Amino acid sequence: MVGIRAGGSRGTTSAWVRSAPWGLMLLAVLTGAGAGLGSIVFRWCIEQFTRLFSGHEDYAADPGSAHPHLSWLGPFFVVLAPVVGGLLYGPLVQRFAKEARGHGVPEVMLAVAQRGGRISPKVAVVKTLASALTIGSGGSVGREGPIVQVGSALGATMGRLVRADEGRLRLLVACGAAGGIAATFNAPLAGVFFAMELILMTFSAEAFGAAVLSSVTASVIGRAAFGDVAFLELPAFHVDHLGQYGLFAVLGVVAGAVGVGFSRILYAIEDACDWLWRGPEWLRPAAGGLVLGLLLLALPQMYGVGYPVLENATEGEYAVGFLLLLLVGKILATSVTIGIGGSGGVFAPSLFMGAMLGAAYGAVLHQLLPNSAGAVGAYALVGMGAVFAGASRAPITAVVILFELTGEYSIILSMMLAIALATATGRLLSRDTVYTLKLRRRGIDLEGPAQGAPLGGQPVGSVMEALPEPLCASTPLTEAADVLSLSGHGALPVLDTAGRYAGVVTTRAVAEALSEQPDGAPATAGDLVHRPPVVEPDEPLATALHSLADSVGSGMPVLDPERGVPVGWLSHRSALRALHAPAAAPAPESVPA
Repeated sequence: MVGIRAGGSRGTTSAWVRSAPWGLMLLAVLTGAGAGLGSIVFRWCIEQFTRLFSGHEDYAADPGSAHPHLSWLGPFFVVLAPVVGGLLYGPLVQRFAKEARGHGVPEVMLAVAQRGGRISPKVAVVKTLASALTIGSGGSVGREGPIVQVGSALGATMGRLVRADEGRLRLLVACGAAGGIAATFNAPLAGVFFAMELILMTFSAEAFGAAVLSSVTASVIGRAAFGDVAFLELPAFHVDHLGQYGLFAVLGVVAGAVGVGFSRILYAIEDACDWLWRGPEWLRPAAGGLVLGLLLLALPQMYGVGYPVLENATEGEYAVGFLLLLLVGKILATSVTIGIGGSGGVFAPSLFMGAMLGAAYGAVLHQLLPNSAGAVGAYALVGMGAVFAGASRAPITAVVILFELTGEYSIILSMMLAIALATATGRLLSRDTVYTLKLRRRGIDLEGPAQGAPLGGQPVGSVMEALPEPLCASTPLTEAADVLSLSGHGALPVLDTAGRYAGVVTTRAVAEALSEQPDGAPATAGDLVHRPPVVEPDEPLATALHSLADSVGSGMPVLDPERGVPVGWLSHRSALRALHAPAAAPAPESVPA
């Protein structure tokens, strides 16, 4: 009887933690505490492995020097360090957790979007060791990807221990990511927005509250271990006159292009490594480590994360030519590190690239416009956030994390302007980010159906209904109201006087216009037209559902991609019918152009 009561008590407690609002808050706090402790262990491992492989606390602070215990090798020890490191982490990753290879964030995004938040607990251990070995032995990658994956694995493990449902499991994964960022970089706000903008890709009061609790908990633990200071110590910068905003705007556009270029080069080099290597995967990091070592010998500033070099660039200690060399070198070194199978993040490298680009840009402006360009360091700081935004298209995270990493608020307007333009440039040049491109190359669309999912993989053309009779743009509102009321749809397509598709008019819009009718009010259906997002027949249903969910009325037109004319109607009813009609139905005939 005692055992039954005990078991019943445990079951009741577990059920309360799974379902009650305060249960989620408790799990968020515990996840944040785990992420905070994990960040301490992770940074300690990086420091120890860096001392072991280079003999320095941070070799980038004293590039080109010899290893204190291998002085007879001089600076040539950097050729061997990545090889030895690869021999250690290569078999570790291949044997225990292959998902620990690479920069980590895409795997977490995939787990949240399509795998119900499930992440193996062994990822936390393997990722910590593999990433620390990669960075410590000279890998030119960052800490954010590993700590996000480590914290997320801890959150997923916490959720599975209490048998949380998929919704809460996803939230706990995001909480782990937020806590990891907060503790590692002393950036609690950035941790929250990183989780919202990149991991969950949505905002809600519940998710925000849970992420805040996790982030604050982890940040308190991180500050107790590392101190309450800005992660990067930079001098104060100021915008002296309004004309500088135009200069920062140009930098934002250029930085956005550099961010996209980095993404493309990263995966191009990874493809090259895949094509060249024919040996066992566990040996690939060691063999490729020789190439990385030669690159480090030529440019030792690329060793590890490289924050000391970044700080020197913001203080104007490098010439323009050397800054551009460091920019290109970082792109190559990071790409090679990831391509050979190394484990580490791309956030810190993007900051490094942005600092080099911004400092070079500022130095050139200072020579051309000595009285109005302003401080070189201001451009370096803005460039850091802009390149990251161009690569990741996470503008809120970019603004917040730069403010928290540096504690510099004086040029927040310039930073926001450049980051917004960098994000727009990145979106214009590429449909994918540095994170989602990795998944799309594997045939995974985060907005589409999960691989093997029974619903959502079929094309829209197989489930759409016949197109309802369109309205003419010149149709009076009273007549349009009658037609809409008899159509059975909450919206109808509208054609202009030349018979071209103009958009959609909704019952609600017509009713509101008729009820008010002030002077100058809309008089025809064409005056109330709006264009919903484009949905095409070959588009997966799961992708189109995002647009359908936001549509006003009971459906939306499906457009022919070549002619731009509506050929069918996707309604909520037809989408739900796909649940019971998995076989593709013949598409309706197209209406004349």
